[in-house]
Amino acid sequence: MKNAFVLALSLVSLTALGQSQPKPVPPATPQYRPAYHFTPAAHWMNDPNGMVYYKGTYHLFFQHYPEGMEWGPMHWGHATSQDLVSWKEQSIALFPDKLGMIFSGSAVVDENNTSGFGKNGQVPMVAIFTHHNPDEEKKGTQKHQYQSLAYSLDEGKTWTKYEGNPVLPNPGIQDFRDPKVSWNTVAKKWVMTLATKDRITFYSSPNLKEWTKLSEFGEKLGAHGGVWECPDLFPLTLNGKTYWVLLVSINPGGPNGGSATQYFVGQFDGKTFTPQTITQKWIDWGKDDYAGVTWSNTGARKIFLGWMSNWEYANQAPTSPWRSAMTTPRDLALKQVGQEIYLTSSPAPEVAKLAQSAQTLKNLTAKSELGLSDKIKLTSPQFQLKLTSKQLQEFALVLSNAGGEELVIGYDKQANQYYIDRSKAGLTSFSDKFSGRHTGPRLATSPAADLTLLFDATSVELFADGGLTTMTEIFFPKQPFTQLKLRSGTGITFDALSYSKLAVAVK
Repeated sequence: MKNAFVLALSLVSLTALGQSQPKPVPPATPQYRPAYHFTPAAHWMNDPNGMVYYKGTYHLFFQHYPEGMEWGPMHWGHATSQDLVSWKEQSIALFPDKLGMIFSGSAVVDENNTSGFGKNGQVPMVAIFTHHNPDEEKKGTQKHQYQSLAYSLDEGKTWTKYEGNPVLPNPGIQDFRDPKVSWNTVAKKWVMTLATKDRITFYSSPNLKEWTKLSEFGEKLGAHGGVWECPDLFPLTLNGKTYWVLLVSINPGGPNGGSATQYFVGQFDGKTFTPQTITQKWIDWGKDDYAGVTWSNTGARKIFLGWMSNWEYANQAPTSPWRSAMTTPRDLALKQVGQEIYLTSSPAPEVAKLAQSAQTLKNLTAKSELGLSDKIKLTSPQFQLKLTSKQLQEFALVLSNAGGEELVIGYDKQANQYYIDRSKAGLTSFSDKFSGRHTGPRLATSPAADLTLLFDATSVELFADGGLTTMTEIFFPKQPFTQLKLRSGTGITFDALSYSKLAVAVK
């Protein structure tokens, strides 16, 4: 329960942002609640924050407004999991204070107590986050965002803000936020990857408290249709060589409109990031994967999680009493195609373990239209489809219901694009930006293809060709999809089409 000071601050912040007090919560929509994607019990959620793994527990913090269904004064909500699919929501970790709201950031395990926050042998978990001061913003000084610290000595259960905040004041940049911090073994220092309006700025520190600017990247590289946000920097190995991946979210400017996350592959020498090529790359081509970053303290394994929405309509999405979900956790890897090195995304093995015994149809040929409902019964909103073909051709996989709504997922061979069409998949009137057919290029060059599709109540996540092309989309049917069919104007044969229920209890 908030104390009177924090509550008063929240209401003042709302006024400063030109918002009214929280609106009444609309009628509940339990049919839209996902089972294995994280959602808060109630109210608004956006970016994942402070993702850190420690002593067998995955910690997920998130941008949260606990008093309304739309974006408001930001707090850090908190959830934990041992398996990345079953989440327990914890008490709010960080509340707004006199320095401002709690915007996005990261968390690290300070094993060597470089910060000095550890006591009596207790290892500190340290959160590095952006304070956003609405009163300072009104003054127009461009210094309303700055970086601060909080620490926990009980494995993330409770948090104490550092009395010396902020540790990185704003030099006068309108957007100066979203610090992602990690220990760099080359520099032997902490490195902060910070979004600074239209570029990334790197800083280093020996103790998380004192920061020195290292370099900048991206002023004239990559997509610049909107402000840069929520960066991440991490190494991955391909064929025995280490590369560095830099994630940068952008809003607007995504490939299908609104918000999305681009990435660069290159080298980082402890001071400067140098991209290998300038080819435009997106971690997810769908409309609904934004602000994603990776868990810290997981060793060589890099596990990604994004916010499953889009700023074009996030405040209006027709769910209640919560709004927004996270994507499935995804394992990241690198793959070379021609001269380019791409980031691949695959459902975390923990998600794959949810699959019950598969029902597989082999040597399945579709000419014009092939009904599958007599062979595959869609009796659960949580399921997985896997398709493999030795010779990929044009096709459309159609999920529909008795009300005539349909979700279409397919491949356009002429355009060499995968697509998801949700224009007839249910409610769309809440935003004129929601309906449509959205595409992602096929990056693989082999004739053979594989697709994995994960469904959970109101979302589909497509992983094609070993995760070279990934697309995430949400949809809101008035009744569940129960029918399945294949369409192909040219004809296609799938060596196998497998259906598995994903066994997880609905929250």
